[in-house]
Amino acid sequence: MLFLDHLPPFLFFTGKGGVGKTSLACATAIRLADQGKRVLLVSTDPASNVGQVFGVTIGNTVTPIDAVPGLRALEIDPQAAAQAYRDRIVGPVRGVLPETVVKGIEEQLSGACTTEIAAFDEFTALLTDAALQADYDHIVFDTAPTGHTIRLLQLPGAWSGFLEQGKGDASCLGPLAGLEKQRSQYQGAVAALSDARRTRLILVARAQRATLREVERTHEELAAIGLTQQYLVINGILPQSETSGDALAVAVWRREQAALAELPLVLRDLPTDHVPLMPFNLVGLSALRQMLSTPEVSAGDSVDAVALSDAPDLATLVDGLIGDGHGLIMLMGKGGVGKTTLAAAVAVELASRGHPVHLTTSDPAAHLAETLEGSLANLSVSRIDPRTETERYRQQVLATKGKNLDEQGRAMLEEDLRSPCTEEVAVFQAFSRVIREAGRKFVVMDTAPTGHTLLLLDATGAYHREVARQMGASGMHFTTPMMQLQDPAQTKVLIVTLAETTPVLEAANLQADLRRAGIEPWAWVVNNSLAMAKPGSPLLRRRAATELAQIDAVASRHAQRWAVVPLQPDEPVGVERLQRLTRHGTASGENITMNDETYNAEPRVPRKQEEK
Repeated sequence: MLFLDHLPPFLFFTGKGGVGKTSLACATAIRLADQGKRVLLVSTDPASNVGQVFGVTIGNTVTPIDAVPGLRALEIDPQAAAQAYRDRIVGPVRGVLPETVVKGIEEQLSGACTTEIAAFDEFTALLTDAALQADYDHIVFDTAPTGHTIRLLQLPGAWSGFLEQGKGDASCLGPLAGLEKQRSQYQGAVAALSDARRTRLILVARAQRATLREVERTHEELAAIGLTQQYLVINGILPQSETSGDALAVAVWRREQAALAELPLVLRDLPTDHVPLMPFNLVGLSALRQMLSTPEVSAGDSVDAVALSDAPDLATLVDGLIGDGHGLIMLMGKGGVGKTTLAAAVAVELASRGHPVHLTTSDPAAHLAETLEGSLANLSVSRIDPRTETERYRQQVLATKGKNLDEQGRAMLEEDLRSPCTEEVAVFQAFSRVIREAGRKFVVMDTAPTGHTLLLLDATGAYHREVARQMGASGMHFTTPMMQLQDPAQTKVLIVTLAETTPVLEAANLQADLRRAGIEPWAWVVNNSLAMAKPGSPLLRRRAATELAQIDAVASRHAQRWAVVPLQPDEPVGVERLQRLTRHGTASGENITMNDETYNAEPRVPRKQEEK
């Protein structure tokens, strides 16, 4: 593997959600430790699953992986980091200042901005702590999905520059109180990230056009902030040997090969490795040790054909979503499970039934227009773009609060609005506008990957608490965005997952987080199911067989309502294919030609889903 040659101390694995960053980071850390290296594996993903992959509890402290001598792991827990950060700031003044003042400081420190800064604080310490680095030959970072990671890697420069210019009156003054002390640490982090002798970035992708386009954008954005030492790993490629006699495998293989042939020009010069699709889930040491090798699937490894014919389909769920003809439908889940595609499919199904629909996304890495690849009556599409919303918010504030300020006052306000925390407020305002619109039409929202979405909900909750505090004493009636999210008559949350151990566990954890926020998920959707697609190749049959236990767990333990969407032979792009996606039968209803033979799967009629 090229990306393993002449390794520097810091390795960053990044890419779109669901491409296998965690598995590759874990497999790399194990391989280095097996070679006698001292390795620290760090997850910066708010929805980290490193502990689940190893089958141990890790958390926010450096934890030895007993089964792998030389390997330790750490999951940066944003909430735990934020609490420790708040304690450091509030602790010295508690009992000294009046209680009302202390509560005001705590409220300032309750939002997602503080959570981001606190997690980032721990991240930069790992890059600059000489004593810690002396203990390890390599520190391997398993990062959050692309949009969140770019934000994290940009922050050292953003905060360092913000502090150098002496911006002390920012809207997030509370969080900034702790940042001034970290100026040299942030400058050191910038130096480490931009030094090719110390840092290597591994861009992880799948052999899919949309994913490779996302990697192209990531490459350019990270190069622009000085991270030029980049490698490309394309993960999970179906071997051609698996295509014999299996129409589905042929279609998947051809789709992947076409995507590889169209690799964006800027990526072709990067050192590139291909990792084959494994016939097993990448959980546990044995599986991870095989990931960077090329295991063969023999005839003895195959299982009987696996079929799942009686699961409800997505159209059945849409039947139950119609209700009063309007409302907010939010699709949530881990990155890479197909939220964007399924959000588009739900929106297209509703619009095709004559309902007005607004399809939108809060995912910085989502591209709904590319998924739809066309237009449909009754359907409008938008995106909550952080940069656009931040600029809109800045202009709004300057036009209102800055209207009557003198030149010096306006200059101070403009500097205040350059704080990286301004983005939090701007995105929350856009999110609130979308929620209000759901009172008169269907709004289908494709959310960002789990951790980023929970930060957005955290901001929504903080706003709700502040409004309730201010309005409660007056006795006035009020409705906040959080109250609308908690009302099942107004909001339906669909949790999207894959029929694999780790995604189902993460979806269950997300459901628990939502319930703590007073939001009850309405349904689960198992996407890209091989068991429903009835594959023929030995490798795909083995993977299909492992799905059955996970689908049963969703249906019997986790979900009030559920549906299964089969793996598609054709990429589900365009209105017509999205419409077919919602119903079982052939994934596309089209014949697949293979080796001059024609295959046409027989459609199946889904079982009517019963309400639980």
